[in-house]
Amino acid sequence: MNVTTLLDDEDAYGPAMRAAHAELLTSPGVHEFLAHCTGQDKVRATKRWRKQAAALLADSVRGPEAVRVLLEGMARQAEHTVRSPQWGGGEWPGIASEHNTVLVRGLLWAAADIDADWSVRAVADVALNAGTGWGGSGGVCRNGKMATAAVAVLGEFGGPQGEQAVERLDRLRRTIRNRTVVKGIAASLQAVAERGGLTPSILRERAVPAVGLDARGMREEQLGDHTALLSVAAPGTVTLAFRGPQGRVLKSAPKPVREAYGDRLAEIRGAVKQLRVLLTAERARLEEHLMAGTCRPVRDWESYYIDHPVTGALASTLIWEVSPDGGARWTAGLPERAAGGWALAGADGTAVPVTEGALLRLWHPVRADTEEVGAWRTELADRELRQPFKQAFREVYPLTPAEETTRNYSNRFAGHILRYGQARALMVERGWAGNHLGYHSDGYAAEMVRELPRAGELPVTEGEFWRARFQVELVEARDDGGIATLCSTDQVRFERRRGARGPWERTDLTDVPVLTLSEAMRDVDLFVGVASIGADPQWQDRGEDRAFGDYWRGWAFGDLTETARMRRESLAALLPRTRIADRVELTDRFLRVRGELRTYKIHLGSGNILMEPDDAYLCIVVDRGAVAAAGDTDRLFLPFEEDGGLLSVILSKAFLLADDARITDRTIASQLRRAA
Repeated sequence: MNVTTLLDDEDAYGPAMRAAHAELLTSPGVHEFLAHCTGQDKVRATKRWRKQAAALLADSVRGPEAVRVLLEGMARQAEHTVRSPQWGGGEWPGIASEHNTVLVRGLLWAAADIDADWSVRAVADVALNAGTGWGGSGGVCRNGKMATAAVAVLGEFGGPQGEQAVERLDRLRRTIRNRTVVKGIAASLQAVAERGGLTPSILRERAVPAVGLDARGMREEQLGDHTALLSVAAPGTVTLAFRGPQGRVLKSAPKPVREAYGDRLAEIRGAVKQLRVLLTAERARLEEHLMAGTCRPVRDWESYYIDHPVTGALASTLIWEVSPDGGARWTAGLPERAAGGWALAGADGTAVPVTEGALLRLWHPVRADTEEVGAWRTELADRELRQPFKQAFREVYPLTPAEETTRNYSNRFAGHILRYGQARALMVERGWAGNHLGYHSDGYAAEMVRELPRAGELPVTEGEFWRARFQVELVEARDDGGIATLCSTDQVRFERRRGARGPWERTDLTDVPVLTLSEAMRDVDLFVGVASIGADPQWQDRGEDRAFGDYWRGWAFGDLTETARMRRESLAALLPRTRIADRVELTDRFLRVRGELRTYKIHLGSGNILMEPDDAYLCIVVDRGAVAAAGDTDRLFLPFEEDGGLLSVILSKAFLLADDARITDRTIASQLRRAA
């Protein structure tokens, strides 16, 4: 069996690897090992196969190197045309032929028994490339067989490698949407957890690396006369600076450091990148705990959350609840250092100590009354404390009378027209999966499904599981390939499963836990608010392609959704602190802005603008450069990371229009002249 037979020509991967590593692939023992890998045609390798692979690697000095370079090559492999001799030479887009897929599966399982610092990374990178869809997203895998094998291998690592594998599996869980691969990720996390006697959620929290940061969230590296200062600060900002011998701090590496310490500088910059990725994952994990109502004992809360140099940068800005009596009574507060430990400082100025034996969970506004929620929003604004995601300003969605009538489905968000590509990308980002819409046999309707987060202390096999189903239908698609461009929204339903292997059953909305219902509806409201054609200020200018004009006008200037009402509350707290406070006022649906030339009404749901007194429409597509000339809103404090960014857009438009006499943009100025 020659090298061409081992790595065939039916894809771009085989020829590329042979050209780049010809001498390695023909070195003693490597050929025999690769031939063994071509026999691994199953998702999981048997103990006998792995034992033979380990023996062949032991007899080959460069065998582990071959595993590494071939896996790294597959992790970088771009989409290309793959041929199939078995199908009469047909071609399709992919990253590997059938034969080379089998070979890589063997390499993946061989890597499971190689104790090297690259093993977990290489396997995880292959899983990411193979498990994501075209362009790196979506639910269609580039190579499902390869992805399922890779995530299964990650579940086999133990010890320090096992901790790395858990971190990588958690990242993959937030990125890959193919249901088969997602199930494989869950199974691997469960396998690693069971070996350690833990639940997957607890395992993930214990696998978060510190990346060399000390208790202050800092890492100092001496580089000659300079010191590299790597730090993480609330609410999750990573900075790298360099302190010189005289104490002067520079934002970039000085020339002596770049010339003499290039390798170490590259490693430090790699840590910056790792921290940013890690903080994104931790932000999502904390939000899942908020959605699930997860409770943690004090010791775990201190070790893995508030005192952790990475997670703590996020957790310290969030409102927590403490219960000293096992969950009977809860008191909310922001974490602050106290004598001998921690306390939670309330919005009223009081503080409750976090004592041994207490439970802690993230505070959620759905469990609080209006007065308490308002107090926390004022407190955050007064402190100028920015949270990593909406918590105090989070929208809540209690059951409505109409939903009590329909019983097992909700029409609250039905009948909207969404830009499909934008909507689907947001759905995937929030963890919803389903078929693509388009002109194909099953593409005229789809259900996007999300399994809602569960409390982290529950074993994966126990308790109730909940998932939401959101129906969407094809409205418009492109002629070239039938890819959907517009979709309409329909019902939201909920299903419950008792235990990990029970059947999913449709459930009345009155039986859905309040937190579960609210969080699922919040997602759907986000999809509508961001992707509705009503939020497109240029929709009216589409000419012959314009449609749904009545819907556009109704949504663009109609009643506010819950998200828009929350935006109104946020503006009520923020506007008095701005330099345009005397030129703006909030009405029921609009931010009214008094300029020098006209008075404007910015709709709080869509960001669209009407001009008084005749409600003439003003189209402004926000240009950050143009807005900066009128007022830099980037420096305006916002108490949370935005979903969709419409609050910033509305503020940008308000700053621009308050000084309308200085607008130089020709498109905007011409509209103002016509309306005058």
